[in-house]
Amino acid sequence: MAREEWPEKGELVVCTVRTLKTFGTFVTLEEYEGKEGLIHISEVSSGWVKHLRDYVREGQKIVCKVLHVDPQRGHIDLSLKAVKEGQRRERVKLWKNEKKAKKWLSLALVAPSSKVELSKKELNELEVKLVDAYSGLYDAFVEVVKEGKKVLSALGIKEEHADAILEVALANVKPPSVHIAGYVELKCPLSNGVEIIKEALKKAEEVIKIKPSGSNTNGVGVECFYIGAPRYKIRVTAPDYKKAESVLSNAANAAIEMIKKNEGYGEFYRNLP
Repeated sequence: MAREEWPEKGELVVCTVRTLKTFGTFVTLEEYEGKEGLIHISEVSSGWVKHLRDYVREGQKIVCKVLHVDPQRGHIDLSLKAVKEGQRRERVKLWKNEKKAKKWLSLALVAPSSKVELSKKELNELEVKLVDAYSGLYDAFVEVVKEGKKVLSALGIKEEHADAILEVALANVKPPSVHIAGYVELKCPLSNGVEIIKEALKKAEEVIKIKPSGSNTNGVGVECFYIGAPRYKIRVTAPDYKKAESVLSNAANAAIEMIKKNEGYGEFYRNLP
């Protein structure tokens, strides 16, 4: 969905180089329908520019910073040199993600293989609804994978449309994840203490199967590793740090509780002492 409004000063925009002139280069703004901008030669590089073709070429995708916008005259002044490499990579990544998400939405709702059929107008309206709610289509798809179709129902999206979007989301989106680790010290004086410790670590790994009401364990994993008796490492994968910390705490507590029930000793360390 191309945006009909104008970009804001300071915004980073993805552009396609169209025409090279002696005084600069004209570009089209990929996310703003029909909008063109100018990069003056002084804004191409911080050094002296002898030949523009040494820096840009027709058809090239670049990221620019908006310097000035004049909607009445239809002018947008841009800078290429004001964009740092890290900013460029991140902005291109976001733009590519949005393009992929737009294709996924079409695949779910208007492609010949889709189970439902929407008109172009209905598709655009639904797209606007998702963008308004999540500031981007890709973020909307990620949220659907993390939380399920209830987030779509909350926006008033029909159940059959929500089902189609969820199916495509699960097939294409790998939700972001974080990895953290903690450590437990486990001792058991009983004759079968080794087996009890093994069972305690198994309990830790299975803690995500015990779902509290309303919780979501999509993308959550727990693994336990032997690092040298009596200490063991618990590694957690989760969609965010808050969830990961909660799961790590629950896993450690599950292991320690079982050890203590069998006359043993257990202690949790976020980091090894």
